Amino acid sequence: MPKNQPELKLISLEDVAVEPVRWLWYPYIPLGKLSIIHGDPAEGKTTLALWIAVACSRGQALPGGETREPLTVLYQTAEDGLGDTIKPRLLESKADLHHIYTIDETDFPLSMLDHRIGEAIEKTHAQLMILDPMQAYLGEKVDMNRANEVRTVMKGLTKVANQTGCAIVLVGHLNKSQSANSAQRGLGSMDFRAAARSVLLVGRVKNDRDIRVMVHDKSSLAEEGPSRAFSLENGTLRWQKGYETLTADQLLSGRSQDSKLTLAEELILDTLDRRPAVPAKEMFSLAQQAGISARTLKSVKGNLRDYVQSVRVANDWLWRRTDGSVQGGNL
Repeated sequence: MPKNQPELKLISLEDVAVEPVRWLWYPYIPLGKLSIIHGDPAEGKTTLALWIAVACSRGQALPGGETREPLTVLYQTAEDGLGDTIKPRLLESKADLHHIYTIDETDFPLSMLDHRIGEAIEKTHAQLMILDPMQAYLGEKVDMNRANEVRTVMKGLTKVANQTGCAIVLVGHLNKSQSANSAQRGLGSMDFRAAARSVLLVGRVKNDRDIRVMVHDKSSLAEEGPSRAFSLENGTLRWQKGYETLTADQLLSGRSQDSKLTLAEELILDTLDRRPAVPAKEMFSLAQQAGISARTLKSVKGNLRDYVQSVRVANDWLWRRTDGSVQGGNL
């Protein structure tokens, strides 16, 4: 055997025990596997992920399922503050916060290959972990568009999920392509989609912008589940009937025909519905991710002058609702 080479080990499939697939939410989120929830900014994907976390923390039945014992959840976010955004939203949804944890990233940012993920799952016995957004947890040296780099990261995270039995859900943005083919709309390498055993697409219905739909875009372990519609009422998710047969490509076809002005208006208002004030730089970054130009965003903000204003706090400009409470000098 060559030096520094692994020893050959063979496994007879005759000796492999057959194991049933276990589910956090049948058939959408399997336990011990990777799943993806993706969609455009302000379309409801984070709200959906938070709702799933809340339901698990309370032992609440997920649509089509049954009540169960409360489960422990690990929730990591790189876009929203824990104290000013995530915890208030969880409290509003009546989450049992005793069952929801987060890994402290104050001194060291977390990445998907970080040993702390596996340790946290084992220590808390978590059955669900959410990384939102997934691109923030790749690691600073990983190019999300390079298949070989993404494949290594996803293989490592898949191993953690398999070994711990925890469902790991990655929340991601769509790319800027106007294609109606859902397989081509995921951000970065196709290896994200390939590694995930289930992919959920979240978007708004073309003719009713108050309705979002979760479409089961990929399912490797069971038949695809029906699409499920929901609305957001004062930040609270409400399940709605209808749209069960809507496909991912149909949802994207309607999505890509919306005007950029409408998308920009929705982005501004929806973001400020979730947070009292948002740095202007962050708003422009969200717009860029959604394929909205800075010029369009500024134009729409001007049209919303009765609802949105800029406020200077220290050296930063913040956008807020006109009835907001952030103190500073108005623009």
